[in-house]
Amino acid sequence: MAKINKTLTVKLIFLISIFALASAFFIEYVLGHQPCNLCILERIPYLLAIIIIFINYKFIYLEKYFILLLTLIFLVATALSLYHLGIEQGFIKESLVCELNNGSNLLSKENILQQLQQKNVSCQDVTFKIFGLSLTSYNIIISFIISIITTKIYLNYDNS
Repeated sequence: MAKINKTLTVKLIFLISIFALASAFFIEYVLGHQPCNLCILERIPYLLAIIIIFINYKFIYLEKYFILLLTLIFLVATALSLYHLGIEQGFIKESLVCELNNGSNLLSKENILQQLQQKNVSCQDVTFKIFGLSLTSYNIIISFIISIITTKIYLNYDNS
């Protein structure tokens, strides 16, 4: 089996995370495509990965555990993205997560009118695609690959 370089992999995950967040913000703020609530939640693992990798360089002796944490984060990211894809494809009904800003029953008439005027993006609506795939589909692929690679690094950590 091919040996995976830990340092290079961690740096690559860091760069992928920065690129993913920068792309999401570019698509939202420059191209004007509003994300749904699940799209926003799907950004959190990349932010966490950046923070963990920064902390890893300060506490390098805990690197094995940070790699395990990255594995768990990206496994959760994969599951969240699969859930979102299920909603996009109509296999799963939208949940309350998709309607977080509509959840309060104690609103005044003014707040209700204001919310009705706002354009809420449904988790089922795909407003942006690249080569026919939604960003959620790419997120599944990226998160799953990172999960596999970090799992392999973690399992072989003491052998390297």
